[in-house]
Amino acid sequence: MLFSEINFFDEIPETGKTFTENALQKAQYIHNKFNCNCFADDSGLAVDALNGAPGVLSARYAGEPSNSQRNTEKLLKALENENNRKAQFITVIAVILDKQTYFFEGIIHGTITDSPRGEGGFGYDPIFIADEYPGKTLADISEEQKNDISHRGKALRAMAQWLRENR
Repeated sequence: MLFSEINFFDEIPETGKTFTENALQKAQYIHNKFNCNCFADDSGLAVDALNGAPGVLSARYAGEPSNSQRNTEKLLKALENENNRKAQFITVIAVILDKQTYFFEGIIHGTITDSPRGEGGFGYDPIFIADEYPGKTLADISEEQKNDISHRGKALRAMAQWLRENR
């Protein structure tokens, strides 16, 4: 069921300090409101040299309203004199199924570039080089290639595999 199909347009709180906390908070909100099985995710970019920032604030790293260009500029400025440019995109999915909670995680490892490159993707894609595609940002590779390695894809595939084996 899609939120638009049930006329649900509420802002769901995201006040957790981790991706897991936020994913669970969103899933519990929907579960409590509609008394249904559901899942929710939280995703973001974690940069080693910035102690995991922007982390759960990835979409709002440069403030409200969310703006990808400002987020990217702020991140590159924070890393200006930093040699360690290792980073990870992380997704955590929280599933509430028959009143039990399960978690699935997907991570893609890589590094942050010095400047944006590429025409595709969104958000931080133009400055993230995945380990699987050295020298190319996520904005340089095809959508199909990105989906094959993406953090969201990994988490969704793990959830789907678990559901096939346990339902």
